Amino acid sequence: MNLREDPQAPTMRVRLDLAYDGSAFHGWAMQPGLRTVEGALRLGLATLLRREVPLIVAGRTDAGVHARGQVVHLDLTEAEYAQLGRDHWIAPEEALVRRLTGVLHGERGAVVVFAAAVVPQDFDARFSALSRTYRYRIADAPARRDPLRRVDTAWHRVPLDAELMRLEATSAAGLLDYGSFCRPRERSTTIRELHDFSIRRDVDGVIIAELTADAFCHHMVRALMGACLDVGEGRRAPGWLMRRLQEPIWDQRVRLAPPGGLVLESVAYPSHEQLGRRAAQTRARRERAEQDD
Repeated sequence: MNLREDPQAPTMRVRLDLAYDGSAFHGWAMQPGLRTVEGALRLGLATLLRREVPLIVAGRTDAGVHARGQVVHLDLTEAEYAQLGRDHWIAPEEALVRRLTGVLHGERGAVVVFAAAVVPQDFDARFSALSRTYRYRIADAPARRDPLRRVDTAWHRVPLDAELMRLEATSAAGLLDYGSFCRPRERSTTIRELHDFSIRRDVDGVIIAELTADAFCHHMVRALMGACLDVGEGRRAPGWLMRRLQEPIWDQRVRLAPPGGLVLESVAYPSHEQLGRRAAQTRARRERAEQDD
């Protein structure tokens, strides 16, 4: 018996941690006729459980964007969960990872579920999150182009001034309206708290940007990186990000950095005791902001 047959059946909430190569997919969200991460994962779960399983994700990534630390949650009946490991006499969460690995074999390693765990019922992969961290890699000279990392590194055609980009990034952090860097969505606020935005060169000369925020709205990371690229190339004068922040309007001046250099590195959550409170606070804050808009 499953949830479709008995909607009153007791359920358990399960967290999945996964990684994926975004170049293989048209983004996270299911879309008719397109290969997506959510579509692949839901098909795998349906194969195992013989029913459709809704998923809640921490962050919906764009087409071509990768993830190393994505998080989703789903609900299973107690009977479904217990049955997972019975054939192999192992813990259900270990069995779930093994069996998902099997059914996702056709993706040729493009998506990997590497952990599963039962979590409190008030855990919400999206609303319970404290922050998300993204990393963006740029190789701006032929000598820095590593063919073995071409999937997760943007190859830029001209040299960049990384120090100017670093200063631009620092100026953009805070609790602000990022409307000039967020593609508008109906009834969605563009107010976010960007905890940290740093840019540096690593020992190989590759430019590394790291961004951590409570949440990111649609295209926000790629638009911020595009603005930094404009300054780093000399196409825009220093202070461009601050001037754009003072005009929170999405317009033709927006430049999106290529998706291939972007990776969702991690999602941070509070202790189990604080999960429900955090989810309620996040929902309430978003609702107030949307009403104000």
